[in-house]
Amino acid sequence: MFKVTAAAAEQILKAARQGGTEGLSLRLAAARQADGAIDYRMGFDEVTEEDIRFTSEGIDVVMAPDQVPLLEQTTLDYVEMEPGTYHFIFLNPLDPNYVPPEGDAPG
Repeated sequence: MFKVTAAAAEQILKAARQGGTEGLSLRLAAARQADGAIDYRMGFDEVTEEDIRFTSEGIDVVMAPDQVPLLEQTTLDYVEMEPGTYHFIFLNPLDPNYVPPEGDAPG
């Protein structure tokens, strides 16, 4: 299933505090583009009856059932892309643009 890293969880909780959205779930969405790549979206939202709901690293995560096939093997991380510049990244082996992080052993 979808995973949130500790670094991403810390930043998500910080963003919720700063944005006044504490208590809301983190909603994830994805759409396959014409070239096969996957476009990712996330934001704080209320839970609906139809949502798939789970917790990862203390983060309450929700997604619509139709999102599961695109997101089920994904890890959300928060990494330093350049010195002093951090971004959320989606690591998804189902995405044709996926590149495994350096140092990860296959398997």
